[in-house]
Amino acid sequence: MLHFVTGGFSGATQVAIDLVKAAMPGPDVQPLLVLRRKRQTPSSRINELRAQGIPVETVTGLAHALTIWQLKRICDRFKPDVLVAHGFSEHLMGRYAGLLAQVPALVHIEHNSRERYTRWRLAQARWLAKRTAQIVGVSEGVKTRLLELGFPASKVIGIPNGIDLGRFQQSGEQAYGQRAANIVMCARFSAQKDHATAIRALALLKDAGHTPKLVFAGGGKHRYLNKTRQLAQTLGVAEQVVFMGLCSDVPALLMRNQIFLLSTRYEGMPLALIEGMAAGCAVIASDVIGVKEVIDHNRTGLLVKEQDPADLAQALLQVLMHPELGCALGQAAREAAVSRHGVELMRQRYEQLFTSLVKT
Repeated sequence: MLHFVTGGFSGATQVAIDLVKAAMPGPDVQPLLVLRRKRQTPSSRINELRAQGIPVETVTGLAHALTIWQLKRICDRFKPDVLVAHGFSEHLMGRYAGLLAQVPALVHIEHNSRERYTRWRLAQARWLAKRTAQIVGVSEGVKTRLLELGFPASKVIGIPNGIDLGRFQQSGEQAYGQRAANIVMCARFSAQKDHATAIRALALLKDAGHTPKLVFAGGGKHRYLNKTRQLAQTLGVAEQVVFMGLCSDVPALLMRNQIFLLSTRYEGMPLALIEGMAAGCAVIASDVIGVKEVIDHNRTGLLVKEQDPADLAQALLQVLMHPELGCALGQAAREAAVSRHGVELMRQRYEQLFTSLVKT
């Protein structure tokens, strides 16, 4: 079983890692994780995976043709029964390599609801779909989007993402009222994530006399990080914003604070959102595909209009001014995460899929 995914350590990467880990103890499955290196791929993260005993190899991210050739060579040597290609545009390159290496079964996993499909790339994806055993959307919203793009309905299924709930076992011990009344957003700095709206909402709260801390945890691209820093300075809220960078203990960070925020333009099914729920935070998130399926508005969290600072500020103010509401939202969110979004449930669904492909 070979999983090919970006080396950007996004949510797609984490899902691939979890599936490789799930297969490692079994005597019948030999997994391999192959990462497509990017300029920001830290060697330290790859070394950490290897230290955990996870079998990892890398291919270049410099040119698509070279990526495909290097992955094909790995397939020739490893001889996988199933090649699982995660995310865009890795699912194109991964399946081309799988076809060249004559891998028996190819699986395409779509991790976002709004990928950059040009006409040419969509034509390639549809051509590859005819030669693919299964196409998986990580939420019902992503599944619907795949069908809208013209992928064959007979091959498209939905398998929701899940997280390791064991990392959040202590969340019930961290009473909501004893946590800091701060806002945490765990998201990489990229065009997809909407840190700017979060900063603008913070400025509106300051104008209304409320000055909570806003903690940004995550890496990403420097140009988006620098734009966010500049905006915080311009709007006069720089002293309220903490730029943590990569956080080594996300559960502890979340369980110390009351509010989790995901301001975003589009999603598949964000792992960070589920982590905020599992931590018992009051969750506030943009009302987009992949998010609206996870959050039951006014029960397990609050949904706000996409790229609307005023609506976001109002939701934040509602939770900040009414801690009993935040506590109720946090408790319901944790219950929902535990019942519906555990990594074990996700692993079982994928295992059933992979087993069926090998048997056929």
